[in-house]
Amino acid sequence: MEKKEWYLEYEIQYNRPGLLGDISSLLGMMKINIVTINGVENSHRGMLLLCKEEEQMTRLRSILNTMDTIKVTKLRRPKLRDRLAVRHGRYIHSDVDDKKTFRFNREDLGLLVDFMAELFMKNGHKLVGIRGMPRVGKTESVVAASVCANKRWLFVSSTLLKQTVRNQLIDEEYSEDNLYIIDGIVSAKRANEKHWQLVREIMRLPATKVIEHPDIFVQETEYTMDDFDYIIELRNNEDEEITYEPVEKPGMSMNDGFSMFDF
Repeated sequence: MEKKEWYLEYEIQYNRPGLLGDISSLLGMMKINIVTINGVENSHRGMLLLCKEEEQMTRLRSILNTMDTIKVTKLRRPKLRDRLAVRHGRYIHSDVDDKKTFRFNREDLGLLVDFMAELFMKNGHKLVGIRGMPRVGKTESVVAASVCANKRWLFVSSTLLKQTVRNQLIDEEYSEDNLYIIDGIVSAKRANEKHWQLVREIMRLPATKVIEHPDIFVQETEYTMDDFDYIIELRNNEDEEITYEPVEKPGMSMNDGFSMFDF
């Protein structure tokens, strides 16, 4: 029988010497393998485990519940957030009111790149929005995650190097294995109808699309925030407010420091 992966997380009630050793010995006696172990936020410890039978996990839970030094908080098949918590030692935080919105600070860029790479590895249509102020690292994080996911990224509109607005793609650029990056502000303020026709073509592809500044994007298109599978917010610090006032001023000049490439 093939071994299955499980995620165990517990909160330390009394951190006495040898506690981790006792738990590791218990797992060994029950023929449960430890794949990864790490401390997680606020006195929690997480483990990725391997075992053959679900009954082993049931017995493990009943034994751990008798221990007064720990409190089991999670024992389940691992989710993406569990794997990343063990890998990075911290949780990904989602919005209280909107569970598809995930919040990161600039100091969490490594965790953010890992999170997006896991999303990008999944096949099929996926629409990801990313919010953040200028120069916080949005585009760079998307590109880094694309590399980790072994995806080719294409800028449909962007300001990473120079202001870019594309009106067409060549045949080989239409691929389910590509990742398409669209800057909602650039498309809204600079694009013509040919560009928007291209955007609609790309949105119909069974591939991953990343929209920077999704709130501006939905104002200019028939799409809504409900069409997004994930929304990512990236801030310099957790108190920073993401605002669009600086970019919504009318009449963005061609002499504003950018030059536009129209493909």
